[in-house]
Amino acid sequence: MSATRLRVLHLGSPTGLYGAERWILALVKHLPATEIESIVGAIKDAPGGFPPLCEHAASMGLRTAVFEAHGKLSLAAIGQMKKFIRENRIDILHTHGYKTDVLGRPAVLGTACKVVSTPHGWSSNAGPMLRIYEALDRLSFYFLDAVVPLSDDLYRGLRKLPGLGSKLHLIGNGVDLSEVDATKQLADEVREWRAAGDTVVGYIGQLIPRKGIDTLIRAFSQLPMKNRRLCLVGEGPQRAELEQLTAQLGETARVHFLGYRPDRIALLKGFHAFVLPSELEGTPRCLLEAMAANVPIAATDIPGCRTLIRPGETGELFKFGDSKGLLVALSRLLESPEYSASTAAAAQQFVRAEFSAETMAARYLELYRQVLNGARREAVGVPRLPDAP
Repeated sequence: MSATRLRVLHLGSPTGLYGAERWILALVKHLPATEIESIVGAIKDAPGGFPPLCEHAASMGLRTAVFEAHGKLSLAAIGQMKKFIRENRIDILHTHGYKTDVLGRPAVLGTACKVVSTPHGWSSNAGPMLRIYEALDRLSFYFLDAVVPLSDDLYRGLRKLPGLGSKLHLIGNGVDLSEVDATKQLADEVREWRAAGDTVVGYIGQLIPRKGIDTLIRAFSQLPMKNRRLCLVGEGPQRAELEQLTAQLGETARVHFLGYRPDRIALLKGFHAFVLPSELEGTPRCLLEAMAANVPIAATDIPGCRTLIRPGETGELFKFGDSKGLLVALSRLLESPEYSASTAAAAQQFVRAEFSAETMAARYLELYRQVLNGARREAVGVPRLPDAP
């Protein structure tokens, strides 16, 4: 252990700045700087620019580290990481994702560094190679010092793996409320649209099949109001396919593909409704942010969303892939300002009471201490769920 502060190296994705990456930034922002020195890194698997995660961390005044190892699971990263860990006396390697989980353990061999992993969710309908990578990821958990799923559903799923229970800890997801609160002005686009009387529906996240964005586009195309806009904030390999669907439905003028936007909160606060049509989520960060921003919500009826949304109280739920069900949910929110305002207010109160980043960071600090001190699992000040059946 370092003589003064604990040194924690977080390893995240080198591409994009989405839920998992923003989760890392929220955690390191709220860990006490007097006790933790946070370093944010990424393993670059392809040539290109500086990883967005590291770029944003650097703008926050944090140290960053980039390891060049091109390829899905290139072993070239291991030696680079081991050298960095030794030279910088890293106490905790905190990994996020299958690549960093699998490569993290061999990188710390021969050092005093411990490995903590936070699974952020699994893919559904994954291809053969991704299924293999995720299976390797779950196998790697047996060799780590602690595994910390960020939702009840992920925790219960991992509890089913034989012999892994002693390494599991549940620390719920948290949202950086200060970032939401600090954004006072709406983005130019939504401010102008709202001033013109347009109804604005929005989504923030990756443009990939499991997010179900095609369902959102189809439902949006059936809304009866003429003055309507759909904002899709984010990038991904499905963009061209979704743009083609938008054109087929005759909605090109109303559906706006905005790409990655650093001012996503300024966009979010201008939405009349936020939609998360995903097939699979942990505890979705974008949903937490929308709730904290007092924006009415419609989301898929899946475990990660059910943790947050109580139908008729904090938002609306619909089945994955059910564009008609989403249309009904959106209509309820958009046609009754009183109803949408009451659900948004209840959701905001709930998320601020139960899912703050400060609470999440305090629990991770205790976990880091426990892992380094070799204390018993029960000493951690975090909730523990009963064993899954």
